[in-house]
Amino acid sequence: MKKSNTPIVLISLLLIVALIAAIAITFFVMTRPGHEAEGTVEQFYLYEQEAKFADSWGLLHSEMKKKFDKGHYIQDRAHVFMNHFGVETFTFTIGEVTHLDQWTMEKGAKPVKDVYFMTVIQTFKGKYGQFRLHQDVYVTKEKSKWKILWDYQK
Repeated sequence: MKKSNTPIVLISLLLIVALIAAIAITFFVMTRPGHEAEGTVEQFYLYEQEAKFADSWGLLHSEMKKKFDKGHYIQDRAHVFMNHFGVETFTFTIGEVTHLDQWTMEKGAKPVKDVYFMTVIQTFKGKYGQFRLHQDVYVTKEKSKWKILWDYQK
């Protein structure tokens, strides 16, 4: 009496199809614009955690760079967050990512199209105790690279 290989073949095919579907879904999720924008924000704050302020400055949008030059940014970030508050580093969380068709950085500025918005919460533990800084962060593509903007609305 011969055993049938049909159940093994069928199960193998189903496993292969499930694996291909899982890979395709993962690829789709990882390459969607909102995920890429969030990845840029995560990289920015990882640089900030490590006090690599020149690297984090590089992720800022050109409109942000008009507000302060690289040297001033590096000096301010190190002084205010690390020295003044008496902290060595911080943790952070990134909130839900929301897509905006357009957004304006400040009154009178040209609207930026296709923007992703999220709130970042930095938690500091220093000589003044534990405190949290909430900041709205906006991300858009500039010359095909994701760049960070902050809200200057008054």
